[in-house]
Amino acid sequence: MAVGNALRYAGVPDVRITVLIPAHNEEAGIGAALAALSRQTRRPDSVIVIADNCTDDTAKVAAAWRAEVAVTEGNTDKKAGALNQILADILPRLRDQDLVLVQDADSQLGEHFIEAALEYMDARPKLGAVGGVFQGEPGAGLVGYLQRNEYARYARDVRRLGGKCLVVTGTAAMMRAGTLKHLSRARLDRTVPAGDGRGGIYDTTVLTEDNELTFALLHLGYEVLSPKECTLVTEVMPTWRDLWKQRLRWKRGAVENCFQYGVTPVTWRYWGRQLLTMAGVAVTFIYLTSIAVAIAVDGGVSLQPVWMAVTGVFILERVVTVSDRGWRHMVAAATMFELVYDIFLQLVHAKAYADVILNRERKW
Repeated sequence: MAVGNALRYAGVPDVRITVLIPAHNEEAGIGAALAALSRQTRRPDSVIVIADNCTDDTAKVAAAWRAEVAVTEGNTDKKAGALNQILADILPRLRDQDLVLVQDADSQLGEHFIEAALEYMDARPKLGAVGGVFQGEPGAGLVGYLQRNEYARYARDVRRLGGKCLVVTGTAAMMRAGTLKHLSRARLDRTVPAGDGRGGIYDTTVLTEDNELTFALLHLGYEVLSPKECTLVTEVMPTWRDLWKQRLRWKRGAVENCFQYGVTPVTWRYWGRQLLTMAGVAVTFIYLTSIAVAIAVDGGVSLQPVWMAVTGVFILERVVTVSDRGWRHMVAAATMFELVYDIFLQLVHAKAYADVILNRERKW
């Protein structure tokens, strides 16, 4: 990738930006990710594709785009382990003010992402990470459509909060090299959980390394932000089965991260969200049970004012919160598909809570 233009950042000229893209068998999508980087209004100075246990042509495609290719050695810790290997190599050579952008191989950054992230970093010295606001890629039929609606609602919430976010997602995150070095030292002295025990930036023992990384940064006194200008497109799960597996990992990982850190001035709001989610699961269970009982006892479903009101409020919320996608999507959001999708997610949450409580084996 070509060297980016010089930029004065935090009083230091020519800050360098290194992009890391962990990739496991991403031959089909890595080209699009690299093409998006080539269109950045502030192009990165180096791009490293981390070929992790690949059995396809990921490395070949990346090299064709003139990206540097780093091949992991003996990594058994998936994305977190791959990133730790490369960061251990490059961090000592980076100045504290230099920047590292970690992005998924199945994501494409909006053309102003890096430029906007730089401006926020320059203006706010306590920013530990700048993440992205993502939308779903086209395709995958109904399940893809419902995920795109979900992502649009998330983007709306983050925008309304001025970029404040609970998690800097793994789709894309920019961090200072000095922040990462600080985090590595904190892992070693156990100011935050030790992770791999060797000062690795990412915790290889958890299911959701991006959520845990956010917790670690917040506990070290940093802020995190997902500005509306930092947009990107990311993959959607192509099937209900794939979506179930993804969301189960996300939810269980988030719950386990809460237990990992305990109740602190940082995590109390995350615990609060878990309690709200559990309440939502309970309401969904009562809702479905009432329908099942009505069918079994009365042979049909009678219109109960309470549940009609609950359903009406739900549909209204679904319609309003997808307004950014236009009126056609607002009309479609009024269908029962959104209710089915919400019940699906509530079932995922219930399964995640049960797995944590019963300490079932984790699979990813």
